[in-house]
Amino acid sequence: MSNTSGIDTECLDTTGFSYTLSLINGKYKMTILYTLMRFGVVRFNEMKKYIGTISYKTLSTTLKELEADQLIHREEYPQIPPKVEYSLTDRGRSLIPILDGMCEWGEENRLPK
Repeated sequence: MSNTSGIDTECLDTTGFSYTLSLINGKYKMTILYTLMRFGVVRFNEMKKYIGTISYKTLSTTLKELEADQLIHREEYPQIPPKVEYSLTDRGRSLIPILDGMCEWGEENRLPK
């Protein structure tokens, strides 16, 4: 007997959860979004230093992906040496409640070391 409102008739790919995850999935995307949420406008080298474990290439690639998804804004200033700053777009800022919720959950559920 088949249940028409059960999992057998649904597809994860069509959910809002899946779409959101497709935008923020990746080793450093959430970290970059958190960094911009916490500090506002951040330069490339500042972000690299703050995150620490990310390579220059991975940071660059991930920033381009977040920019293509319209979650962050890249501002390049025509000077020497080049100055590039990143910030959240309105769309990116709309993720702040989710990031805040993750921070709160982490503080409340951190296991003792």
